[in-house]
Amino acid sequence: MKLYYSPFTRSTRPRWLLEELGVPYELVKVDLTAGGNETPEYLAVNPLGAVPSLVDGDQVILESAAIVMVLADKFAEKALAPALNTPERAKYTQWMFFAMSTLEPVVVECAGFSLAQADGKPFHKSEAEVKESFDRLGSYLEAHFAQHQYAMGASFSAADIPLGAILAWARSLKRLEGFPHTLAYVARLTERPAFKVSRK
Repeated sequence: MKLYYSPFTRSTRPRWLLEELGVPYELVKVDLTAGGNETPEYLAVNPLGAVPSLVDGDQVILESAAIVMVLADKFAEKALAPALNTPERAKYTQWMFFAMSTLEPVVVECAGFSLAQADGKPFHKSEAEVKESFDRLGSYLEAHFAQHQYAMGASFSAADIPLGAILAWARSLKRLEGFPHTLAYVARLTERPAFKVSRK
Protein backbone atom coordinates (compact mmCIF):
# COMPACT_ATOMS: atom_id res chain seq x y z
CA MET A 1 0.00 0.00 0.00
CA LYS A 2 1.17 3.49 -0.86
CA LEU A 3 -0.23 6.60 0.84
CA TYR A 4 0.22 9.96 -0.85
CA TYR A 5 0.41 12.39 2.01
CA SER A 6 1.09 15.99 2.99
CA PRO A 7 1.49 17.12 6.63
CA PHE A 8 -1.22 19.28 8.22
CA THR A 9 -3.91 18.16 5.77
CA ARG A 10 -6.69 15.59 5.86
CA SER A 11 -4.12 13.01 4.80
CA THR A 12 -2.97 12.78 8.42
CA ARG A 13 -6.16 10.81 9.08
CA PRO A 14 -5.42 7.68 7.01
CA ARG A 15 -1.79 7.85 8.10
CA TRP A 16 -2.96 7.83 11.72
CA LEU A 17 -5.06 4.75 11.04
CA LEU A 18 -2.24 2.96 9.23
CA GLU A 19 -0.05 3.53 12.27
CA GLU A 20 -2.80 2.27 14.59
CA LEU A 21 -3.15 -0.85 12.42
CA GLY A 22 0.59 -1.48 12.47
CA VAL A 23 0.62 -2.71 8.87
CA PRO A 24 3.35 -2.01 6.31
CA TYR A 25 2.83 0.88 3.91
CA GLU A 26 4.88 3.28 1.84
CA LEU A 27 4.52 6.98 2.58
CA VAL A 28 4.91 9.36 -0.35
CA LYS A 29 5.05 13.00 0.69
CA VAL A 30 3.43 15.42 -1.73
CA ASP A 31 4.85 18.96 -1.51
CA LEU A 32 1.77 21.12 -1.98
CA THR A 33 3.76 24.36 -1.72
CA ALA A 34 5.91 23.29 -4.69
CA GLY A 35 2.92 22.13 -6.74
CA GLY A 36 3.66 18.46 -6.23
CA ASN A 37 -0.05 17.74 -6.39
CA GLU A 38 -0.29 19.25 -9.88
CA THR A 39 2.36 17.16 -11.59
CA PRO A 40 1.23 14.80 -14.39
CA GLU A 41 2.48 11.86 -12.31
CA TYR A 42 0.32 12.76 -9.32
CA LEU A 43 -2.71 13.76 -11.38
CA ALA A 44 -2.58 10.27 -12.88
CA VAL A 45 -3.18 8.98 -9.34
CA ASN A 46 -5.68 11.64 -8.25
CA PRO A 47 -7.12 13.77 -11.07
CA LEU A 48 -8.37 16.28 -8.48
CA GLY A 49 -4.83 17.00 -7.35
CA ALA A 50 -5.82 16.56 -3.70
CA VAL A 51 -4.37 14.54 -0.86
CA PRO A 52 -4.70 11.91 0.46
CA SER A 53 -4.68 9.12 -2.10
CA LEU A 54 -4.16 5.47 -1.24
CA VAL A 55 -2.91 3.02 -3.85
CA ASP A 56 -3.53 -0.59 -2.87
CA GLY A 57 -2.60 -2.90 -5.70
CA ASP A 58 -4.69 -1.90 -8.71
CA GLN A 59 -7.13 0.10 -6.56
CA VAL A 60 -6.90 3.83 -5.89
CA ILE A 61 -8.98 5.21 -3.03
CA LEU A 62 -9.56 8.93 -2.52
CA GLU A 63 -11.11 10.94 0.34
CA SER A 64 -9.69 10.68 3.85
CA ALA A 65 -12.71 9.18 5.62
CA ALA A 66 -13.31 6.70 2.79
CA ILE A 67 -9.70 5.52 3.06
CA VAL A 68 -10.08 5.17 6.83
CA MET A 69 -13.25 3.09 6.45
CA VAL A 70 -11.83 0.88 3.72
CA LEU A 71 -8.63 0.19 5.65
CA ALA A 72 -10.45 -0.56 8.90
CA ASP A 73 -12.54 -3.15 7.04
CA LYS A 74 -9.56 -4.56 5.13
CA PHE A 75 -7.86 -5.31 8.44
CA ALA A 76 -10.97 -6.43 10.30
CA GLU A 77 -8.89 -8.59 12.63
CA LYS A 78 -7.59 -5.38 14.23
CA ALA A 79 -11.14 -4.72 15.51
CA LEU A 80 -11.20 -1.00 14.73
CA ALA A 81 -14.52 -1.19 12.86
CA PRO A 82 -17.73 -3.01 13.82
CA ALA A 83 -18.96 -5.85 11.66
CA LEU A 84 -21.34 -5.11 8.81
CA ASN A 85 -25.08 -5.35 9.43
CA THR A 86 -24.83 -4.75 13.18
CA PRO A 87 -26.32 -1.93 15.27
CA GLU A 88 -22.77 -0.90 16.16
CA ARG A 89 -21.93 -0.54 12.47
CA ALA A 90 -24.83 1.86 12.01
CA LYS A 91 -23.58 4.01 14.90
CA TYR A 92 -20.02 3.87 13.54
CA THR A 93 -21.15 5.02 10.09
CA GLN A 94 -23.19 7.79 11.68
CA TRP A 95 -20.11 9.11 13.50
CA MET A 96 -18.07 9.03 10.30
CA PHE A 97 -20.65 11.09 8.44
CA PHE A 98 -21.21 13.41 11.39
CA ALA A 99 -17.49 14.20 11.52
CA MET A 100 -17.14 14.91 7.81
CA SER A 101 -20.54 16.35 6.86
CA THR A 102 -21.73 18.11 10.03
CA LEU A 103 -18.73 18.94 12.20
CA GLU A 104 -15.95 19.69 9.73
CA PRO A 105 -17.79 22.41 7.75
CA VAL A 106 -18.45 24.29 11.00
CA VAL A 107 -14.81 24.00 12.07
CA VAL A 108 -13.72 25.17 8.61
CA GLU A 109 -15.95 28.20 9.15
CA CYS A 110 -14.37 28.81 12.57
CA ALA A 111 -10.93 28.66 10.96
CA GLY A 112 -12.04 31.08 8.25
CA PHE A 113 -13.32 33.49 10.87
CA SER A 114 -10.05 33.32 12.83
CA LEU A 115 -8.02 33.90 9.68
CA ALA A 116 -10.18 36.87 8.66
CA GLN A 117 -9.79 38.38 12.12
CA ALA A 118 -6.02 37.93 12.03
CA ASP A 119 -5.88 39.64 8.62
CA GLY A 120 -8.30 42.40 9.62
CA LYS A 121 -10.74 41.37 6.91
CA PRO A 122 -14.53 41.11 7.07
CA PHE A 123 -16.24 37.74 7.45
CA HIS A 124 -19.73 36.75 6.35
CA LYS A 125 -20.75 35.85 9.91
CA SER A 126 -20.30 37.58 13.26
CA GLU A 127 -18.32 36.08 16.14
CA ALA A 128 -21.63 35.38 17.91
CA GLU A 129 -22.99 33.50 14.87
CA VAL A 130 -19.82 31.45 14.45
CA LYS A 131 -19.78 30.62 18.16
CA GLU A 132 -23.45 29.63 18.13
CA SER A 133 -22.90 27.26 15.20
CA PHE A 134 -19.99 25.51 16.88
CA ASP A 135 -21.42 25.49 20.40
CA ARG A 136 -24.55 23.69 19.24
CA LEU A 137 -22.39 20.79 18.06
CA GLY A 138 -20.06 21.18 21.01
CA SER A 139 -22.93 20.69 23.44
CA TYR A 140 -24.01 17.54 21.61
CA LEU A 141 -20.49 16.13 21.77
CA GLU A 142 -20.00 17.19 25.39
CA ALA A 143 -23.08 15.23 26.44
CA HIS A 144 -21.73 12.17 24.63
CA PHE A 145 -18.23 12.37 26.08
CA ALA A 146 -19.57 12.96 29.57
CA GLN A 147 -20.77 9.36 29.32
CA HIS A 148 -18.29 7.72 26.93
CA GLN A 149 -14.53 7.61 26.53
CA TYR A 150 -14.67 7.33 22.74
CA ALA A 151 -17.10 7.77 19.87
CA MET A 152 -18.23 4.15 20.06
CA GLY A 153 -18.16 3.90 23.84
CA ALA A 154 -15.37 2.41 25.91
CA SER A 155 -12.98 1.48 23.10
CA PHE A 156 -11.05 3.38 20.44
CA SER A 157 -12.23 2.77 16.88
CA ALA A 158 -11.58 4.10 13.39
CA ALA A 159 -14.54 6.47 13.94
CA ASP A 160 -12.37 8.39 16.40
CA ILE A 161 -9.88 9.27 13.69
CA PRO A 162 -11.84 11.79 11.59
CA LEU A 163 -13.79 12.94 14.63
CA GLY A 164 -10.69 13.35 16.78
CA ALA A 165 -8.64 15.02 14.05
CA ILE A 166 -11.34 17.61 13.43
CA LEU A 167 -11.80 18.25 17.14
CA ALA A 168 -8.04 18.63 17.58
CA TRP A 169 -8.26 21.37 14.96
CA ALA A 170 -11.17 22.95 16.85
CA ARG A 171 -9.09 22.83 20.03
CA SER A 172 -6.26 24.69 18.28
CA LEU A 173 -8.83 27.37 17.37
CA LYS A 174 -9.84 27.65 21.07
CA ARG A 175 -13.36 26.43 20.28
CA LEU A 176 -13.42 23.68 22.93
CA GLU A 177 -13.16 26.00 25.92
CA GLY A 178 -16.14 25.24 28.13
CA PHE A 179 -16.38 21.64 26.92
CA PRO A 180 -14.15 19.79 29.42
CA HIS A 181 -15.23 16.24 28.54
CA THR A 182 -14.60 16.88 24.85
CA LEU A 183 -11.23 18.42 25.65
CA ALA A 184 -10.37 15.30 27.66
CA TYR A 185 -11.39 13.12 24.71
CA VAL A 186 -9.11 15.08 22.37
CA ALA A 187 -6.28 14.85 24.90
CA ARG A 188 -6.66 11.05 25.04
CA LEU A 189 -6.43 10.81 21.27
CA THR A 190 -3.56 13.22 20.75
CA GLU A 191 -1.44 11.31 23.27
CA ARG A 192 -1.70 8.13 21.20
CA PRO A 193 1.66 7.28 19.58
CA ALA A 194 0.01 6.75 16.18
CA PHE A 195 -1.51 10.23 16.27
CA LYS A 196 1.88 11.76 17.03
CA VAL A 197 3.51 9.93 14.12
CA SER A 198 0.76 11.13 11.77
CA ARG A 199 1.72 14.73 12.48
CA LYS A 200 5.30 14.32 11.22
